[in-house]
Amino acid sequence: MTIATSSNTPAAIPHSSDPQLEALLHGVGFAPLDQTGWIRVTGSDRVRWLNGMATNSVQGLASGSGAYNFFLNAQGRIQGDANIFALDDSVMIETTRPQIAVLIPYLDHYIIMDDVELADISGSRHGLTVIGPLAAPLLARIGFSAIAQEELKIESHRWEVAAVDVLRAYGPLVPRYEIWVEDPEDLLKLQSILESAGATRVEPQAKEYLRLIEGTPLYGADIRDRDLPQETNQARALHFNKGCYLGQEIVERIRSRGNVHRTFSAFRLEGSLPAPGTALMAADKSVGELTSVAALPIDSGTGAKLEIGLGYVRREARDRHNFLHYEGGIAHPAPSPFFQAGDRPLL
Repeated sequence: MTIATSSNTPAAIPHSSDPQLEALLHGVGFAPLDQTGWIRVTGSDRVRWLNGMATNSVQGLASGSGAYNFFLNAQGRIQGDANIFALDDSVMIETTRPQIAVLIPYLDHYIIMDDVELADISGSRHGLTVIGPLAAPLLARIGFSAIAQEELKIESHRWEVAAVDVLRAYGPLVPRYEIWVEDPEDLLKLQSILESAGATRVEPQAKEYLRLIEGTPLYGADIRDRDLPQETNQARALHFNKGCYLGQEIVERIRSRGNVHRTFSAFRLEGSLPAPGTALMAADKSVGELTSVAALPIDSGTGAKLEIGLGYVRREARDRHNFLHYEGGIAHPAPSPFFQAGDRPLL
């Protein structure tokens, strides 16, 4: 097969020689969410206070709705990211477990005279993700027929005898859902039923392949505490009419000037597979870096694996279509997601 190389025209989703990635792209895969954590925010000031800490609108969320957010320092640098959900009696912050230990002290530092309490409740929530174009029909067959199709919408359900939370997660290429329970035994039962229904259990590597194909940056790898929000190309994390929040002055200053000097991008790589952190060059000048790379179990059209990467490049180098290279190869700016969905209905 031939993979499109134009920066404006994604190729249709190809098939993979890896059964797990193939399930995610064309069928249904599932995996435990054992690296995902939760912070519960309670108290009468929780909405007002958290709205002043996050880059998206918390006060504008209806009960059960969520939004993706960055947390910034006063210099506008990203200190963490999370999905934030409004519930009737609390606000829930969903993030990676490694960030929990950083975000709780960071957030707690800014609770002054506010009626706000933070609690790490990760140990009481056990989840898995179900991913793929056939995920919704399969979930309907096992008893989840009324799940929301609105992105970052969390709903409570009864599944057999268990209370579960189901949400439609962010997925720019293929649909993905998360199911959360309190009892780990219910999670084991759910995994067994998913396998019996035809879903494929996938390992972290297959999910990482999908992340790169979709072009979604990962905090700690592609987003670091020196990066500015607009550099990450994640407009979904920003709200420009919500009022003041920590770091807003820098975000607004960048918006008023119209751009940032560098931007997050996907790349098709040609040559030896570089290590994360490898510099991108134009002529003899460094114009960026690769932050995540992979050789996908997908034929590039030449019989070799398709090599792709994520990273940052200076805007002028990309806008001028400068020849980008790294030690051992060439980097071609690519669309994000790298592929586009075919004719199969996604819902």
